[in-house]
Amino acid sequence: MTIQWKKTAIIAIDAALAVYLLLAITAFNRPDELSDVCNEVKIDIKDAVVKGFLNANEVKAQLQHAKIYPLGDRMSDVNTRRIEETLRQNPLVESAECYKTQTGRVYITLTQRIPVIRVIADNGENYYVDNHGGIMPPTRYASSLVVATGHISKSYAKKVLRPIGSLLLKDDLWRYQVEQLNVLHDGSIELIPRIGEHVVYLGQPTGLEKKLSRLEKFYRYGLSKAGWNKYSYISVEFDNQIICKKAKRY
Repeated sequence: MTIQWKKTAIIAIDAALAVYLLLAITAFNRPDELSDVCNEVKIDIKDAVVKGFLNANEVKAQLQHAKIYPLGDRMSDVNTRRIEETLRQNPLVESAECYKTQTGRVYITLTQRIPVIRVIADNGENYYVDNHGGIMPPTRYASSLVVATGHISKSYAKKVLRPIGSLLLKDDLWRYQVEQLNVLHDGSIELIPRIGEHVVYLGQPTGLEKKLSRLEKFYRYGLSKAGWNKYSYISVEFDNQIICKKAKRY
């Protein structure tokens, strides 16, 4: 009798284990996305050197406008390729990648185009130039970028102003001190600073690193002692010299 009871118990345990294993294997192999719902959307924007041009809320709004923001949708209905293609239509987006997990999460990774200078030309054109020389339309976002004005063609903006904008952004002094560049009809450039009531004439856009280095030394050892408003005009056009014109009140 005891042996029979033990055999019955063993059979029952084996049956229970078999059922458990069957359920476990079925659950493991079940394609989760067929029944799971998107419970989280993670948006990551890379290379945000210039802040304020692209943010997660803007990305979310774009997807909502296209009626493809995935939060709350069945994972099987989330079309990652369509999300990528939609976001790449944004003129501020350089690249977009999207993937989903079986845990109900959708990950979106973006690389934004980095504007390095804004152009407001005397022919009425208004646009940004990015770090690759591409033209970007004006946006509603605030930015501390240098504004270039004057006689500017798109070719000049791409070939000349793009590297100048990149150069200014790399240096903390010039990023905050230079407010405006004015391009004259002969292609030479004037610099308008944020601090100081003077105009700096850079001349033709060549050897700018050396010219800015001389200007920095003059700021440091000259204007800091003489006064930031003593001169109305400062020229660093020629090597090894700085030409200044005093303001009328001095």
